[in-house]
Order: sequence, then C-alpha cells, then structure tokens
Amino acid sequence: QVQLTESGGGSVQAGGSLRLSCAVSPYTYSTNYMGWFRQAPGKEREGVATIDSNGRTSNADSVKGRFTVSQDNAKNTLYLQMNSLKPEDTAMYYCAATRKFYYSDYGLRHPRIFDYWGQGTQVTVSS
Repeated sequence: QVQLTESGGGSVQAGGSLRLSCAVSPYTYSTNYMGWFRQAPGKEREGVATIDSNGRTSNADSVKGRFTVSQDNAKNTLYLQMNSLKPEDTAMYYCAATRKFYYSDYGLRHPRIFDYWGQGTQVTVSS
C-alpha cells in the first residue's frame, strides 16, 4: 500500500518561510507526477504546484515567485519551499502522487488524476 506522509507545517508570521516534505513509501514506489494542494476552511481545494518526471515544475498564479516545488528522487521525497508567506496561505496542505505520466500544470486543474494523497499538514500564517 502506497502512503504519502507530509511534514513541516506549523505557525509562522507573515513574511516567514516553511518547507513542507512529503515522504513516499514504500521507498521503491516510483512516482512520475506529483503535486501539492491546499484547502482552507470553507474553500475549495486549490492546486499549488506540480512536478513531472522531467523535473519541470508548475505553480499556481497565487504562489508564483514565492513557492518552489522540488523532488529528491534518492529519498523519494517531495518538497515545497514556501517563502514570503501571507495570511491567505493558511490552509491544510496535501501532497499527491501518481505513477502515470502527466506534464506541465495539468494536475493543478485536474486533481482527480492523482492516485494517492497524504493526510495533510496544517500551515497557519498570522498577520
């Protein structure tokens, strides 16, 4: 059974930074397309960033220039570096993965393509 485990969330003041991690297990499971999503109370789930098998990344307009998605294939771990955080970034953040091949920002707009989801990690940004 494939599991995704997020970590790194917490509470920060506006302007601060956090780095989220998403560990994929079993270690041998190969992911070809991964993404980060977030959902704030009372709001719909929003795609934040994706990374494809070629290492190309895509970001939602709301986080461009502030968030960076990356992947360590040796550790089978996905990261989301979040800088210049704003109160509107407050949400539960989820990572998602699929073995299927997708490219560019397709997953940001079609979250149902992901086969596996983590339980989420809370990010709270105070003003």
